[in-house]
Amino acid sequence: MKSWKKTALFAITAIMLGSGCTKRFDEINKNPYDFDEEELKADYQLLGEPLSEAQLNLLIYNDPPTAQLQQNLNADVFSGYTMSPTPFEGNINNTNYGLLYNWNNAPWLIAYTNVMKSCDFTQQKAKGKYPDFYALAQIIKVEAIHRVSDIYGPVIYTHYGIINGDKSIDYDSQQDAYYAFFKDLSEAIDTLTAYVNNNAPHRFAAFDLVYKGDFTQWVKFANTLRLRLAIRISGIDPKKAKEEGEAALKHPLGLLLKPADNFSVNIAPVTHPLNIMCYTWADVRMSAPMESILTGYKDPRLPHYFMPTDGGANVYHGIRNGIDITAKEEYSGFSQLVKFDNNILFMTAAEAWFLKAEAALYGWQGAGTAAANYATGISTSFQQYGITNVNDYLNNNTNTPNPYTDPQNAANNIPKGDPHLSTITIKWDEQASLQQKLERIITQKWIAMYPEGQEAWSEFRRTGYPKLFPVVVNNSGGTISTEKFIRRLPMPQRELITNPKAVTRAIATLKGPDTGGTALWWDMR
Repeated sequence: MKSWKKTALFAITAIMLGSGCTKRFDEINKNPYDFDEEELKADYQLLGEPLSEAQLNLLIYNDPPTAQLQQNLNADVFSGYTMSPTPFEGNINNTNYGLLYNWNNAPWLIAYTNVMKSCDFTQQKAKGKYPDFYALAQIIKVEAIHRVSDIYGPVIYTHYGIINGDKSIDYDSQQDAYYAFFKDLSEAIDTLTAYVNNNAPHRFAAFDLVYKGDFTQWVKFANTLRLRLAIRISGIDPKKAKEEGEAALKHPLGLLLKPADNFSVNIAPVTHPLNIMCYTWADVRMSAPMESILTGYKDPRLPHYFMPTDGGANVYHGIRNGIDITAKEEYSGFSQLVKFDNNILFMTAAEAWFLKAEAALYGWQGAGTAAANYATGISTSFQQYGITNVNDYLNNNTNTPNPYTDPQNAANNIPKGDPHLSTITIKWDEQASLQQKLERIITQKWIAMYPEGQEAWSEFRRTGYPKLFPVVVNNSGGTISTEKFIRRLPMPQRELITNPKAVTRAIATLKGPDTGGTALWWDMR
C-alpha cells in the first residue's frame, strides 16, 4: 500500500516545482507543507491516507520484530493466550517478569509515531471543513490510545502537541484520559450518525481498511468501544460507567452484532505478523491456560486457534508462562498457532454480546438479560469460525478446565484441585452468585476475543478471570507479585529520557511506584 508520507512528499514536490515556474510572489512564497482546498478535495488522499496508516499501525503491520515487542511479548503472554519457547536474554525477560526496558518502549512509540501523529495530521486539516474525516480520526485515536493507557496508565492525549515552557508535554492521568476518550467518542458518534441519517457521501471509502467507508459500521464500532471502556471503569467509577454504557446501549444504530461486523484491519498483501513470529522464528506457541480451558471444555474452536503437536491429531500442548527454559528446542514442538489471514482483529461482535451480558448484571438500561446475551456471545463466536452446533456446548454443565501437565518438566504442572484451576462450567446458571456469573461471562469472552491479547490482558486484570496460572520463575526482584500477576508496564524509557519532568508528574498519578506491580486506576484487584 502506498504510504501517505510518500504521497504528501509527492504533492509537496509538485507544488514547489510548479511555483518555481512563475514570477508571482504569492506562489513562490507559498508554504510547501500546506495544502489548499482544491488539493484536499481532489481525491481526499491527503486527508485519508494518514488514517489508512493509522489503521495499519494499531498493530504494526509491516515490521514483525516491532509487532513482537508492541504486543506479543507482553499482552499476548500476560493474557494467557500465548507463550514463547525462546529463552530471550538468558531467560530473564518479560515472560517471567524480568522486564526489559528496551522492549517496553515499542507499544508507546508505535502508537504515537505511527497512529497519533497520523490522526492529528488529518484532524488539523479536516477541522471545521471535513467533519467525517475528523470524526473517524477521533475513533481511531481512541482505539489506539486506550490500548496504550491500559498498558502504562497515564498517557499524552489532550495535551498532545502542546509543549510547555520547560519543554515538557503533559500527560493525562488515566481517569482524565478515559473521560476524554468518552467525550471524543460521543462527538464522533454524533457526527457520523448525522452523516448516516442524511445519506451523506462516503468520502472515506478508499482509505477504510475495515468497513470500506460504511459510516453505520463505524458508529456501531464506536458504540461498542464506548461500552467496552464503560465496563472497564465500572468498578472504580460506576456512575460514569453507567452513563456512558447506557448511552452506547441506547444508540439507535446499535453495537456490533454479527461476525461480519468485526473490527479487523485488512493488511493485504502483507502477512499477519503472528505468522512470522510463529512459523519463521518459532517464537510463539500455545499457552498452558489455552490448553487447559479449550481441551477441558472440548471447545470446537480449538482447531481453529491452534495446531496439534506431532503427538497426534488431537494432541495439543501449551507452554506455561514464566518457566525455566534453557533452550528453544525444549518447547518449540508444542502447539503452533493456526495461520492467520491478512486481517488483524481488534474487536469481535461476540465481545459486544459479552459486554451486554455484564452490563445486564449491573442493571444498565438497554442491556437486556445476561443469560440471553451470554448465549448469543458464544453462538456469535461459533459463527465466526463456521461452527454450527452450539446447543450442546451451551448446555454443557459438567466440563471444566483440565489440569495442566508439562511433559517436559513436572514442576510446571497444575494438578486437579489447584486453586489456580477454574471449576466453572459452561451452562448459564441463573441461581449462581454474581461472581460465578461474571467468571462465566469473562471466561467465554476471553476465548472469543482470541488473538486480541491486549484486551484479554486488560479484562483479566480488571476481573481476575479467566483463572490463569502464575509464573514459576519471577525475575522482578519483588516488584511484581507472583500471585497478583503483572499489572502494567513501567513508563517507557524513551519518555523518561526525553520528557522527564512530565513523566515525574504522571507517575505521581499512579497508585504506587512506576513498576509492573502497581495497579492501574480502573484495576480494583
